[in-house]
Amino acid sequence: MAEGDENMPRDAKIVKSLLKSMGVEDYEPRVIHQFLEFWYRYVVEILTDAQVYSEHAGKSTIDCEDIKLAIQSKVNFSFSQPPPREVLLELSRTRNRIPLPKVIASPGIALPPEQDTLIGPNYQLLIPKNSALPMEETEEDEETAEPSTSQQQKTDLPQQRIDLPQQTPQAQRVAFQLKRPKRETF
Repeated sequence: MAEGDENMPRDAKIVKSLLKSMGVEDYEPRVIHQFLEFWYRYVVEILTDAQVYSEHAGKSTIDCEDIKLAIQSKVNFSFSQPPPREVLLELSRTRNRIPLPKVIASPGIALPPEQDTLIGPNYQLLIPKNSALPMEETEEDEETAEPSTSQQQKTDLPQQRIDLPQQTPQAQRVAFQLKRPKRETF
């Protein structure tokens, strides 16, 4: 055994021997801790499910049948198997019956339509059709009045609210053409 194996818990030694028996020689030390965490979590979930099944059956203790049922339900719902090869072959045959579209020969590189590319404009500006009425603010001439009295007069004035007619802005799509710079030849 390596240095420090004497202080290692029994479960960690088991995980280490499992890794060695599978031919895994080079791994980080925290891999053992990750396997132990997975192992403990899995066992707790199986025992919790087995306890629920035992209580449902009206038994006071968990027996082997409850644990088998918990493991089987865990395998069925947690670890999904890929579909059988025959099913995948049938799906591929069905999909491959549809021919690909013909390629139209054109000069240059064939690109997808502009709406399917990332080089098209990807923004929209909201421009209202009718501009809102501008609010006019009146201020007293601050040069002639004293600063303290003008501030007091502003706070003493009643607040007036002007209700403007509500307009629903309609979005308009705006796109700008980018001009390509002319290349100079030397």
